[in-house]
Amino acid sequence: MHRLLRTFTALAALTALGLTAGCSSGSGSEAGPARTKGAGAASGPSTAAAKAPPNTFWVDPDSPAARQVKEWEAQGRAQDAETLKRISEQPLAVWPAGDDPAADVRAATAGAEKEGRTAVLVAYNIPHRDCGQHSAGGANNADYYRNWVDTFADTIGSAPAVVILEPDAIPHIVDGCTPAEYHADRYQLLSEAIQRFKRQPKVKVYLDAGNPGWITDADKLSEPLRQAGIARADGFSLNVSNFQSDEVIKKYGRTLSATVGGKHFVMDTSRNGKGPLAGDRQDAWCNPPGRGLGTPPTDRTGDPLVDAVLWIKRPGDSDGPCRGGPAAGQWWPDYALGLARNAKAA
Repeated sequence: MHRLLRTFTALAALTALGLTAGCSSGSGSEAGPARTKGAGAASGPSTAAAKAPPNTFWVDPDSPAARQVKEWEAQGRAQDAETLKRISEQPLAVWPAGDDPAADVRAATAGAEKEGRTAVLVAYNIPHRDCGQHSAGGANNADYYRNWVDTFADTIGSAPAVVILEPDAIPHIVDGCTPAEYHADRYQLLSEAIQRFKRQPKVKVYLDAGNPGWITDADKLSEPLRQAGIARADGFSLNVSNFQSDEVIKKYGRTLSATVGGKHFVMDTSRNGKGPLAGDRQDAWCNPPGRGLGTPPTDRTGDPLVDAVLWIKRPGDSDGPCRGGPAAGQWWPDYALGLARNAKAA
């Protein structure tokens, strides 16, 4: 069994006595977590959840999807509510929002520890985030970011957690969207963030490396990842908020791993069940129609380089105000229901 599984299994035993392409972002990552009627929804049990491999990751009982299930049940939309359980019953990453990440981090890690599970968290606040696009924002300056990361890490404490570090930050250097004058500071901040998170005893850190449909030549990421401190991280993350298929991601990840010392990786399968939308990739990443949930989260991947498949992008959170969607990171029930109806067969 690969390293992450052994580690998480040990951590679960210790912690319990019973138990987010060019200047059009390749990931469509969200600005932060956010707290319609449909006919013909699939009937029967929530198939993807029921048949998902067991894992150690925490399921948020108060996620937007979970609250939507309760609301639809109260409204008599039983079939739609049952379909949406394909999202609400799965472990979803938490994207701490705002100036102070402590409340979101504390809620996730406390909930996970109580059940002997592992929280999946996304650190997404780098200065000049998303090149001023749908998920623009981030820390005002380097010192502010350092303090934010320090608070984030302190709040995790000794809890087991996976941290996905700064979706898009490295690919936006590679594709030129982030201006050159910010590159050195970004590398330094990412390197420091990796080291800071790794001071927590049960944290695994994966530095984001975009997706195969964005930086198509994996070799272009190698030196930027090294400059950002990948050597000190547990690995890198791929396909955050994107739609590339499992096999495409794995092939790309193996290629990239070979250029950065054999580092392992995790992959976001939250919305890749139907693969990417055909056509111009600049339009394909933002709330594309007809997509579906992908492989359910698990740390039992059967691949020695893939530490876990995760739902990093929270299915149903908008990519931005495109195709009728709300602001980036806001819950969109109709889109969530479409993803659940089109879920990849378990």
